[in-house]
Amino acid sequence: MLLELADWMARHFTALHLFQYITFRTIMAALTALAMSLLFGPALIQKLADLKAGQVVRKDGPQTHLSKAGTPTMGGVMILLAVTVSTILWTDLHNRYVWLVLAVLLAFGVIGFYDDYKKLVLKDSRGLASRWKYFWQSVFGLAAALFLYYTAPQAVGAAPVAETALYVPLFKQVALPLGILFVVVAYFMIVGFSNAVNLTDGLDGLAIMPTVLVSGALGVFAYLAGNRLFSEYLGIPSIPGAGELAIFCGALSGAGLGFLWFNTYPAQVFMGDVGALAIGAALAAIAVIVRQEIVLLVMGGVFVMETASVMIQVASFKMTGKRVFRMAPIHHHFELKGWPEPRVIVRFWIISVVLVLIGLATLKVR
Repeated sequence: MLLELADWMARHFTALHLFQYITFRTIMAALTALAMSLLFGPALIQKLADLKAGQVVRKDGPQTHLSKAGTPTMGGVMILLAVTVSTILWTDLHNRYVWLVLAVLLAFGVIGFYDDYKKLVLKDSRGLASRWKYFWQSVFGLAAALFLYYTAPQAVGAAPVAETALYVPLFKQVALPLGILFVVVAYFMIVGFSNAVNLTDGLDGLAIMPTVLVSGALGVFAYLAGNRLFSEYLGIPSIPGAGELAIFCGALSGAGLGFLWFNTYPAQVFMGDVGALAIGAALAAIAVIVRQEIVLLVMGGVFVMETASVMIQVASFKMTGKRVFRMAPIHHHFELKGWPEPRVIVRFWIISVVLVLIGLATLKVR
C-alpha cells in the first residue's frame, strides 16, 4: 500500500525512492508490527481476561504449571493482526506469494481461533474435534500446495523447475524434480509444521523466540532467492518475486518480539492455537516457496524435536506399554526431571540460535 503511494509521490519527493528497497521496507515492517503489538497488547490481554479465556492446565503435568491456570490465552490474535496490517502496509500488493502466505496465516488462524474459542470462552472441553481440525488444515494446506504447483513456470525439456524441485543443501546442483509430488511435499510441510509449532507452545516464550529466529532467517533466504544475482552467486534457486516475502518475515519477527514482551516468564498471555497453528503453517509456506524445506527442518529443529518426542512416546506406549519420556512433548520431560521452567526455555532458545546459524551457513557451504 505505502509502496504504491510512495511511487506516485516520488516524482515530487525523490527521497521516497527509498521505498523501492526491500531491505528498508522489511525493517519498517518489523518496527511497525513490533509497535502494534506493544501498543495494543495490554488492551487485548484485558479483553481476553474479561472474556475469561484463561489457560486450562493439565493436572497430570508439572505442578509448577498449576499457577498458570486462568492466564489469558488466544494472544496469537495480536500476532496475526500485527503481521497482516504491517505486511499490507509495506509490501508490494501485486505479489502472489505475499497474498498466498497471508491467506495461509489467516486460514490456519481461523482454525485455531475456533478451537480456542470453543474451549476457553464457550467452555466446551472438546473444542474443535481433532478430525475436523485436521480436515480443515488439510483443505487449506492442499489448496496452498496446488496453487503453488499450478502457478509455477512449466518445465523446459527435461530440466527441473526451480519452483517445484527439491533442493538439497550443501550441494550446488542437486535438485530433484518432484512433478506432482511437489503438492504432497508442500502439503505435509504446511500441515506438519503447523502442528509442530502448536506442540512446542507449552512454556512461556518457548515457541515464539524460535519463531522470531526462524522467520528472520527465512527472510534472508527469501531476499536472496528473489535477487537473481545473489541466487546465482550462492547457488540457491532463483524465485522471482520471492524477495517480497522478506517483508512478511520481518513483520512476523517484529510481531513475535512484541508478543514476547508479554509472553516472557511469567507469562501475562499465551499464544493459543490461533497463533501457533497459523505461524507454523506460514513458516512452512515460505520455506516451500523459496525451496528450502530441508533447511527449515534444520533451523526449526526445536519444533521438529518436540513433535518427534510425541510420536516416539505414543509409538512406544502402544507397542511396549512403556514411556520413553516422563512426559511429552519433551520440554515437560525436562521439567519433571527438575529443571526450572526458565532453564528449559532459555536452553531451547540457545539450541534454536545454533540451528538457525547452521541453516544460514548452508548459503555459503556448497
